[in-house]
Amino acid sequence: MRLFYDSTITKDLTEFTLNEEESGHACKVLRLKAGDKIAIVNGKGDYFTTEITEPHARKCQVKILSCTSEEPSEKNIHIAIAPTKNMDRIEWFVEKATELGITEITLLLCKNNERKVVKTDRLEKILVAAMKQSKRLYLPVLNVLTPVNNFIQSHPNGLIAHCYENEKGTISNLFNSNKCAILIGPEGDFTLEEVEFANKNGYRAIDLGKNRLRTETAGLYACMQALVGS
Repeated sequence: MRLFYDSTITKDLTEFTLNEEESGHACKVLRLKAGDKIAIVNGKGDYFTTEITEPHARKCQVKILSCTSEEPSEKNIHIAIAPTKNMDRIEWFVEKATELGITEITLLLCKNNERKVVKTDRLEKILVAAMKQSKRLYLPVLNVLTPVNNFIQSHPNGLIAHCYENEKGTISNLFNSNKCAILIGPEGDFTLEEVEFANKNGYRAIDLGKNRLRTETAGLYACMQALVGS
């Protein structure tokens, strides 16, 4: 059954009109007709089985046949990551982390960032496509570019990956899925001042292995370790 996304569909409805983008995909691209059944997710844990009643390229109307819901995962995986100079690489991270089951992504503005501005429209579309591809019922939260010190202050007691020499633990031993954000720095690493500020706010350093990883690889590795190790 074809899967579509619309955040506005709710369980109290019996009929629904798809948004213009998804209506166009259903009726112009796929050429679905009245009587065809499609599934709709709202990114909030609900899965709707529906039947097209009025196919229209801008406002496709459906009848809701059934709805099932899924409880959110007990693991709250929040990766705060500095965007890469090459946007293809951070887009790859967003796509793969969504498929794996990440809960929230925050883009970090650090002193050593090579990219200081990020438009999130394309990243949002990648999130939706990856959610649908992996058949997830929850859409990860994507937060706009945030100064790293502001993030640290509002999310204390997390984990931070950096290349400086000091005592480090592993995500499997330190990760707390209820409140623990994981910081991944830019390609030039966090500055020493940023690391010290994180330490003062309860952050603990983590070891991502002996190999030096690219930013997006480190982010995905941290996501996987948090998923399987906590």
